[in-house]
Amino acid sequence: MTFLRTFFPASDTPAAGRLFLATLGRMRHGRLLVTLPDGTQRTFGDPHSPDGAHLLLHDWRACAAILRAGDIGFADAYRAHWLDTPDAVALVRLALANESALPRTVTGSLAARAWYGLRHWLRANTRNGSRRNIHAHYDIGNAFYALWLDPTFTYSSALFEDDLARTLEAAQHAKYQRIVDVLLLRPGMRVLEIGCGWGGFALHAARLGIHVHGVTLSREQLELGRARIAAAGLERYANLELTDYRDLDGQYDAIVSIEMFEAVGERYWPMFFSKVKQCLAPRASALVQSITIDDARFAAYRSSSDFIRETIFPGGMLPSVERFIRAARRGGLRAHESLSFGNDYAYTLRHWRTAFEAQLEAVCAQGFDEIFIRTWRLYLAYCEAGFLEKRTGVTHFLITQGD
Repeated sequence: MTFLRTFFPASDTPAAGRLFLATLGRMRHGRLLVTLPDGTQRTFGDPHSPDGAHLLLHDWRACAAILRAGDIGFADAYRAHWLDTPDAVALVRLALANESALPRTVTGSLAARAWYGLRHWLRANTRNGSRRNIHAHYDIGNAFYALWLDPTFTYSSALFEDDLARTLEAAQHAKYQRIVDVLLLRPGMRVLEIGCGWGGFALHAARLGIHVHGVTLSREQLELGRARIAAAGLERYANLELTDYRDLDGQYDAIVSIEMFEAVGERYWPMFFSKVKQCLAPRASALVQSITIDDARFAAYRSSSDFIRETIFPGGMLPSVERFIRAARRGGLRAHESLSFGNDYAYTLRHWRTAFEAQLEAVCAQGFDEIFIRTWRLYLAYCEAGFLEKRTGVTHFLITQGD
C-alpha cells in the first residue's frame, strides 16, 4: 500500500474527511453509522430506517481515496485497513442505493475514471492478454478454490429456483441439467464447451452419455479437470484441452459457455460470435450463461473500470442483455434471454462467502496474506450486493442460427 501513502499523505486528509462527511449528508436512502478515527460517531440518512450499515474510519486517508477513485479507492482503503465494516454487503448495498446522490463515492472523480479506463483498455484480451488475464485469477491454485467451492468444483452461479433449502451442489446440478434440457441434448451428441473450468458441466453431461469437448486457458483448471474426468472413468465422453476459442474448428451439435463471455472483451465480441456460428452444425443451438449489467449503466461502465476489473478480473467486461443480443445479431445469430436468475447468484455468493470465512486458517496455511484475504472478502461481498441491488444479473441466452 506504499502507493496509497504517497498519493494520500496524512497532512492532506482532514479537508478530504470534511468533504467526505459533507457528501454523506446528501444520503437519501437507508441509514449509515460512521465511527470516526477519534471514536466519535455520526449517523447519516434516515436514523429510523431499518436498512443500515456501519462504516469504521480508522484513518482519514480513506476519505481521500474514496473521493478520488470511488469503489476502487474504497477497496484500496479497505485492504490498507484505513476503514472497515462489520457487514460489507450491507455497506455496498447502501452505497449503490445512494449512488445518484453520492456519485463520487461509487465512481470517483472524472480524472480517476479516465485513468482507470485507460488501464482497463490496455489489458485487452488479445491472445497473450487473455492468457495473462486468466492466469491472474484462475491459476492461483486449485487447492485454494477447493477450500470453498462445492463438490462440483463450479465457479459460476447455481440455480436454486426459489428453493433456498437446496444445497449449493444440488443447485449447481440443477443449472447444468437445465442447460442439457434447453439444448435438448441426448446421449451420443457432440457438445463444445467454451470455457470449461474444472470440468463441472463436462462431467455432468458425460454421465448422461453426451460427448463434451471443453477448452480453457487455465493450466490449473485443465490439470484438475482432466484428473476428475479420469477418476470418474469418463475419458470416452469428455475431453478437455488448453485452447483459445479463436483456434477452434469443426462443428458440434451444440455449444455451451458458462460465464466465460465476461472474459472475451467487447472488442472481441464479433470474433466470439463468429466462432460460435462457425462451430454450430446446421440447426444446432448454443447456450451462453453470462453475468450482465443494467443497460442504462453500460455506457459509463464501459468507459472506465471498477474494483472487480482492477483487482479480481483484469480484462473483464460485462454485456447488458440488450448489447449481448445485438452483438449476436451482428454475428448472424439469434439470441434471446431464456432465463434471468440474478438472485440465485446472490445466494451462490453467500454460500461461497460463508465457506471462505470458515476456511481462513487453511487459506493462511496456503501462504495467502491478510491483504489477499481482505481483497477476496470484499470481492465476494461486493458481488453479492450488486446482484441483490440488481446492478448486475446473470442470464441464460439461447442462441440459434440466423437467416
